[in-house]
Amino acid sequence: MPQHQTHTLEPVFDAQSRVLVLGSFPSPLSRQTGFYYGNPHNRFWSVMSALWNEPVPSGVGERRDFALRHRVALWDVIAECVIEGADDGSIRQVRPNPLHIVLDHADIAAIFTCGSKAFSLYNRHCLPVTGRSAIPLPSTSPANCRYYDLPKLIAAYRVIRDYTD
Repeated sequence: MPQHQTHTLEPVFDAQSRVLVLGSFPSPLSRQTGFYYGNPHNRFWSVMSALWNEPVPSGVGERRDFALRHRVALWDVIAECVIEGADDGSIRQVRPNPLHIVLDHADIAAIFTCGSKAFSLYNRHCLPVTGRSAIPLPSTSPANCRYYDLPKLIAAYRVIRDYTD
């Protein structure tokens, strides 16, 4: 059953962040673990570790440190919405996050969206405010496994390195 949810995760960034990766809204497992891409079947952290040829970070601290060390800021497009579980297709009554919090305090060279829903939500709710286009990337969700295996995801996400090196 769809429920009203409020984003509970703080954005991850510092002044050296060069890319901003935006999901749509944190899954119930991410909200429970207290960090982005917290579902153990989500491939985001496997993709990121492959980009830098490092072990997959585990736990909130390691993941936060990994992102900041590689100049990757993390947040989501949505601050509040009505959603059923983790189903992006059920999202409605959206209030976007105030992305200026990151954009005004970090040296962001590129904005990426993780998944087509995040891209469409960004274009609808954030682009008119930021004036900055986002680059769409495929979803790392386990629901996207049959369309994008891990090697295809790694290849698609490699563009992030163009902005962080």
